[in-house]
Amino acid sequence: MEIIIQFVKMPTSETMETFVTERLEKLEKKYDWIIKADVSYKLENDPTGKGKICDIRLSLPGPLIFATSDENSWEAATDATIRDIEKQLQKRKASMKTHS
Repeated sequence: MEIIIQFVKMPTSETMETFVTERLEKLEKKYDWIIKADVSYKLENDPTGKGKICDIRLSLPGPLIFATSDENSWEAATDATIRDIEKQLQKRKASMKTHS
């Protein structure tokens, strides 16, 4: 799986790159048909105190899978986004079994 990480309106962070790469590699072990992951981190001014946004778009057979989270920390945003992605992957895997 190819992983592309972008940082929008903020400096790059090797710590976050390592964090998200480790999480995505765990997903890849379960779902070996993932082709590519596009990850973007955005920092937005949010009066509620959040504003740390993580978007993940996965390329795989069939339609793309996309999830986004807006949290108080980058780690929380990454974890929430990956949980959403995993739910979608489980549904996709279940539908792939019924069609094969």
